[in-house]
Amino acid sequence: MKLITFLQIAGALHLGLVWAGATMPGAVNLRAHLAALPPLVRRLFWVYFTFIGLTLLGFGLITFFYAPTLAGGAPLARSLCGFLAVFWTLRLIIAAFVLDVRPYLTTTYYRLGYPATTAVFIYLTAVYSWAAFQ
Repeated sequence: MKLITFLQIAGALHLGLVWAGATMPGAVNLRAHLAALPPLVRRLFWVYFTFIGLTLLGFGLITFFYAPTLAGGAPLARSLCGFLAVFWTLRLIIAAFVLDVRPYLTTTYYRLGYPATTAVFIYLTAVYSWAAFQ
């Protein structure tokens, strides 16, 4: 398969991550945890959560619809892909060494979904690195 196809798959995977992120508040009983926080901090969290989702949506749509441009190797395309490679590398490191999600992996769905998201982070890191350093 060509790099363009791999990038389009990466774009679609971002949308899957947005969907997975939308299920996270229910999985961790987020509203109950946030209820103890002051209103400003609670709202700030929801703003951050929403902006992360919108960012992932933007990454996905740009990658999917502009995959030929990103695969073309122009300096801006390589820079964006390099940024995204670093972004997903850092997210992979955070998933592996910072976040302990084990207490929340209470169903088969969550136990299978968590390694699937890790596989997506690895895929995104690899594809964007390939596009950046081609």
